[in-house]
Amino acid sequence: MQLREVVDVVTADEPPLSHSTEDIIRAGRKAERRRRAGFASAGAAGLVAVVVAGVSALPLVTTGQTSEVAAGTGESNAAPHALAEWPDAAPFSFTFTAFDAGKLRVQDPIVASTAYQIARVYVDGMVTNDRAVTDQEEKRYSEQRKTAAGPSDKHVSAYLTLYRPGAFDPSGTEGGTSSTVAGRDAVQWTFTSPAGRQLAWEYADDAWAVVTAYTHEAAPTFAELSALATAMKPSTPEAATLPFTVGHVPSGYAPVELGTRATSGVNGVASARDGNYGGAVYTKPALATTGLAAPWGSDGGNIPGSFTVFVTPSTNSNQQAEAGRTRCQQNDSTFCNVWSPDGKVQVQVSSEHLSVAETTRIAESVTLADVQDQATWIPAAEALVP
Repeated sequence: MQLREVVDVVTADEPPLSHSTEDIIRAGRKAERRRRAGFASAGAAGLVAVVVAGVSALPLVTTGQTSEVAAGTGESNAAPHALAEWPDAAPFSFTFTAFDAGKLRVQDPIVASTAYQIARVYVDGMVTNDRAVTDQEEKRYSEQRKTAAGPSDKHVSAYLTLYRPGAFDPSGTEGGTSSTVAGRDAVQWTFTSPAGRQLAWEYADDAWAVVTAYTHEAAPTFAELSALATAMKPSTPEAATLPFTVGHVPSGYAPVELGTRATSGVNGVASARDGNYGGAVYTKPALATTGLAAPWGSDGGNIPGSFTVFVTPSTNSNQQAEAGRTRCQQNDSTFCNVWSPDGKVQVQVSSEHLSVAETTRIAESVTLADVQDQATWIPAAEALVP
């Protein structure tokens, strides 16, 4: 199963898992620190705003009405719908916007790649975990888990991935059960460690959408998840924009994934409310865009042969900002931080294989737009390719 070290949500009355909440928290922290930690191996932890399993210290709970679908079948009561006409959009584009489907509240997509786009999903009446927690908050939550009652909130971590035609292979994840949703081919999975469920359906010819929900609760059910299939509609394609441009990219590297108003990938989605500005992943060679079973890097590790760019508020780091300075170091990974002239914005470039000199050159080539004014942001195709 994908994502077991990235997201977990818990309830007090659930039987013990093969991976405890604390185990997955530690794994998630380790994975994200490898990505973003700066000088972690030198004894100073990097960004506090790491992605962890467990709960948000400032949870978001939505409320609303439950959709009318056939309980437990994965089938909508609605008659079969014809496949919508989806536009042939360029990579790094968004082709849908926020929408509601019964008790599910899909947000605007914030991650785009050469193969997919990802949006957060909130569920009415449940706490959504899309903000990282600090060590102190994590400790407090762990203590709550030891009590007889445990946490009282119902937690969920959910997101919708819309794959480009040919990108997703529904046979790539074991244990799926074939079904149909509103007359469309579908596959559903139930996970146990961490607990959750996933539903994939063909929204256009050879193009699949996948909703993944990690929770120990009975809801959202497959029937409730299936409401997305008829509610999701295409929008006019919109190029993802970034608050920065990259002026130097080593030979052979290509951009494969980005986050806008978030860092890249599933980690960016899971920490979207941290207020990060943007991020990108480059790989050498470019990654294949077919046969995927999950978003890249969703197992909690770095994408092989990659380097990452993160642009975040300096307040999201527990490293003291050094206005206008560059600071780099190489340990297990190479990290290079560059701070804006006023010290309020931190640019970080990290890699497990590039030299300090090369990483420094990339980081110092990053030019910032006005991070507070999205009208000044740059389309990805221009921002990421010098």
